[in-house]
Amino acid sequence: MEHKIEKLPGWKLVMFALGQFGWSLASWSVSNALTFFFLPPEQKGGQLLFPPFIFQGAIFGALTVIGLINAFGRIWDGVTDPWVANLSDRSRSRFGRRRLFLAISAIPTAVFGFLVFFPVADGATASGQNVNALWLAVTMTIYYWFITMYCTPYNALISELGHTPNERLGIATAISITWALGFAIGNQAYALYPALGNAFGLDPVRAFQLVLGIFGLVSGIMMLLPVIFIDERRYAEGHASEEGVWQAVKSTFANRDFRWFVFSDLPYWVSLNFIQMGITYYIITLLGLDAGLPSLLMLVMFVLSFAFYVPINLVAKKLGKKPVLVFAFAAFALDFLIVFALGWLPMPRIAQAWLVIVLAALPIAIFGILPNAIVADIAESHGIETGDYKAGIFFGARTFMMKLGIALANLLFPSFLLLGKSVEKPFGIRAAAAAAIGFCVLGLLFFLRYDEKRVLAVLARKEELSAEEKREAGLV
Repeated sequence: MEHKIEKLPGWKLVMFALGQFGWSLASWSVSNALTFFFLPPEQKGGQLLFPPFIFQGAIFGALTVIGLINAFGRIWDGVTDPWVANLSDRSRSRFGRRRLFLAISAIPTAVFGFLVFFPVADGATASGQNVNALWLAVTMTIYYWFITMYCTPYNALISELGHTPNERLGIATAISITWALGFAIGNQAYALYPALGNAFGLDPVRAFQLVLGIFGLVSGIMMLLPVIFIDERRYAEGHASEEGVWQAVKSTFANRDFRWFVFSDLPYWVSLNFIQMGITYYIITLLGLDAGLPSLLMLVMFVLSFAFYVPINLVAKKLGKKPVLVFAFAAFALDFLIVFALGWLPMPRIAQAWLVIVLAALPIAIFGILPNAIVADIAESHGIETGDYKAGIFFGARTFMMKLGIALANLLFPSFLLLGKSVEKPFGIRAAAAAAIGFCVLGLLFFLRYDEKRVLAVLARKEELSAEEKREAGLV
């Protein structure tokens, strides 16, 4: 008798989504606080928030040590994505071809996400800075390997646990909520470390490391929940692929709709990381506000974005995902235009800060939900048309392009700061905001080429066939 795949129960969907919370919290520090910690913003009088651990100046006239290391880490992260994706697509493990990778990588991801922020030498000397740079490069390389082993197979399960476009949209919404919670809690580090420092008599460095250590412990536990509670044999519609990695990547990018989608995704991730890495500079330097305020602002932004999740689902189901994402690109560009003008607008500085956050909440909510659902739809439609189901490689290829965008952001943003990141000379910060506007527009132009109607038509054919099979079996 043929094994029937079950629909994922609601409480197990929560367990699955909490895995996203775990890796969101584990990745927050490396993705968003690295530049803040190793190239800290200057306060009034030129005082740095943290002592320098690595060389702070320019290399080759326009690059930085932290920018180069971060960009290398992201490129390595991106290159390993298709490889891990293909390994999980081809896996026939009885434990679960995705689940096995999650089990191996959960704890190392949390541990090395913390060790990145634990320089081992005194940064007051050139030799100490070189040792710290080497330590940072090594720990980041290991960290990115393990988080790739977790995230790529995890994302592939969106397509396999969701058996219809609406189910996949529901899963994408659930993990978007937990991703945002992880990111919002991560951003509380900016407010938590001064409070812990005062409470326990710790210097700013040790207080910041303590916060990240707590985050790492929580994230490791959360990432193990899908391993414990999700049985792929019962809930995932999986098909082992026979393709090698290069053949799989080639056939994936041969899919026209996927190609235009990922071309739009890359500039979006550049822009998103400009606001994530830049929020402390926008608030502290351009507006001259308190260093603890970014934590509150980012928390409010993500709490506010939750209010949009239900409307986004309803509108996306009614109008389609494409028009909603087109709107998000335009709204994000407008928000960066306001960032560019911070400090010049005819309104109180605190009101300018809140304006940026409130306007960012809606597009960030949209980008948090819809892209994963779109990739899952494309992967499923490709499988229907070709008979080759390989959700892992589609998500791996998507995260490869995503991480190229993040690598580009991590390379460019510190270079912009070299043009000026002080209260007296903020030109570099404004230039970064102007560049983000351009990336949003570029992403919008690429995404307009995505043919959502064709993808949904293919998916509809499968649903019609399934309904016909049920009628023939006398089940309906």
